Amino acid sequence: MSEIDKFTSYLRSEKRSSAHTVQAYRTDIEQFKAYIQYTFEESDILKATSVMVRSWIASMKTEGFRSRSMHRKRSSLSSFYKYARRQGWLTVDPVKRSVAPKMEKRLPIFVDEKGMQDLLEGPGFFEDDFFGLRDRLMVTLLYECGIRRAELIGIKDEDIDMGRQQVRIFGKRNKERVIPVSEATLKMIAEYRQQRDAEFVMGHSHLLCTDRGSKVYPKFVYERVNLYLGRVSTIEKRSPHILRHTFATHMLNNGAQLNSVKELLGHSSLAATQIYTHNTIEKLKSIHEQNHPKG
Repeated sequence: MSEIDKFTSYLRSEKRSSAHTVQAYRTDIEQFKAYIQYTFEESDILKATSVMVRSWIASMKTEGFRSRSMHRKRSSLSSFYKYARRQGWLTVDPVKRSVAPKMEKRLPIFVDEKGMQDLLEGPGFFEDDFFGLRDRLMVTLLYECGIRRAELIGIKDEDIDMGRQQVRIFGKRNKERVIPVSEATLKMIAEYRQQRDAEFVMGHSHLLCTDRGSKVYPKFVYERVNLYLGRVSTIEKRSPHILRHTFATHMLNNGAQLNSVKELLGHSSLAATQIYTHNTIEKLKSIHEQNHPKG
């Protein structure tokens, strides 16, 4: 088993990283290995130097890679070499002396409050049948709970606590958190489950199902959300994650404490949540310009 294989095995078994994350790490590390073999004729990744790392980053910049992508690739390589040092395979981390690419600031894209209100409360956006009810519930949970697509897919019937009005979510690395749910959404869940159980003999315990009764999958969720967001918003990106951005932005715009939003989102640190405060500041600037005599 190669060093890269051992590292990815560690990510899966001990760090409990998702298959997507593990594959992303492996791809980044193998790209670097291929680069030093082609450019420096060095086939052993454990013999890489800081000069090689800096050269790799510079080559990506020349090729037009975005700083966010370069930052992620450097981070993948850094994680690998930290693991290698802990294993005693090397003593010097070649990534440490390289400079991380400066990240461009990108504000999270979100749907405005009126758009979400029109979609979830207005008539005509969802079909008046079981499938329309399922789609409305799907969008509602993503927006009301601020959960990730994978977290939505993972919700099981047993995770819904009707009495306490909350839903149990299993996030990254299987980290558990509990999110409150409105009474209206709980009623929607009850109606949906009643219709679902009358329509299908479920072969699984997950809450949401496809048109044929099987467990929903990432592409299915993406296509449904993309369809409905396109009816109320002109933003180009209309993925399920946009509803997570929308949840956080609307919460902060309406006075929620940053730390509370952090807990609801399942972030490990405030740094990941603080990016949403930029949208709040932009809204305050707009209000100031429109209403202040010297605005």
